[in-house]
Amino acid sequence: MNLRAPSLIALAGLSTLALAACSGPAAGSDASAAPTAEGEAFTVVATTTQVADFTRELTDGLNVEVTQLLQPGMSAHSFEPTPADLVALGSADLVVSSGAGLEEWLDAAVSSSGYAGEVVDASADVTLSGSHEHDHGEEAHAEEGHDHAEGEEHDHAEGDEHAHAEETTAGADEHAEGNPHTWTSPANAKLMATEIATHLEELPGIDAAAVQANADAYDAELTELDTWIAANVDAVPEADRVVVTNHDALHYYLEQYGITFVGSIMPSFDDSAEPSAAEIDALIAEIKEHDVKAIFTETQLSPQNAETIAAQTGAKVFSGDKALATDALGEPGTPTGTYVGATVHNTQMIIESWGATATDVPEVLAQQ
Repeated sequence: MNLRAPSLIALAGLSTLALAACSGPAAGSDASAAPTAEGEAFTVVATTTQVADFTRELTDGLNVEVTQLLQPGMSAHSFEPTPADLVALGSADLVVSSGAGLEEWLDAAVSSSGYAGEVVDASADVTLSGSHEHDHGEEAHAEEGHDHAEGEEHDHAEGDEHAHAEETTAGADEHAEGNPHTWTSPANAKLMATEIATHLEELPGIDAAAVQANADAYDAELTELDTWIAANVDAVPEADRVVVTNHDALHYYLEQYGITFVGSIMPSFDDSAEPSAAEIDALIAEIKEHDVKAIFTETQLSPQNAETIAAQTGAKVFSGDKALATDALGEPGTPTGTYVGATVHNTQMIIESWGATATDVPEVLAQQ
């Protein structure tokens, strides 16, 4: 996940190029100054597909250009910025990151680009939990019998009694505070969108009232998404709510909805990690013990390991069009091209893996 030494050298060498190309206010002393030319757009650089989508929702109808560094199908864990990315960073009015230690390459990239402004940590208000040193078969949620009362957010991060919140990460793991895949929970997505909106509203000259109106509308969509997911998950017997994935990317989603995380093929947050033979054997044993019917691959990963394990357990592999969109959203205009669309898709696939069918998607979500 860390930039390798050659990459750091390359970034340093490219800093002159990036600085020379920087004409935006972020390269100067006042990094958040408003555009000076009439009709000139604000420029926001967002790191991941998810925070880029949040930012577009919040700036809908405004004169804001959003540039996302990671493209559909890319993994944030192994990403390396290009010269064009450095130029975009250097000329930005604002940079938005997912945070929680996900983009370990970002500090070096920002330094090399010459960007002098603020880097928004969208996860600033998210309560982190989880550890890649998970025990297979543990419950991933904080509370039994989770209550989805009307009007409440279904965020069980506070008061987490689960062992994930108590564990410390061993070895060279960079995410000592918790799992960095914060956006997978709609409750967390609400917090992240709110954090981004707060910083957008502070850009001098931007229509802050319009940003807030967009934020309110998007918050309502995420509430509808949460309600729909909770109703579908709660309709399935608790004993059947089990999930196995390629890597540990769904922690907050599973935690929010009371779903048991049996395990992942890669025993890490990093989707470029490789499991040992002993870890594969342990996962196979857990799959058999919990009678897991499906193994989920993810859109940015090969299904090869999942297929090997499925051959020994009888589980069905969800890959291709049925793969989960976790670390990256899909192409624009596809069902997984937005955060809401991807989360609906993931939920439909998970419900299907349990032998059930998700209810019709509410109209406000189907439009995404």
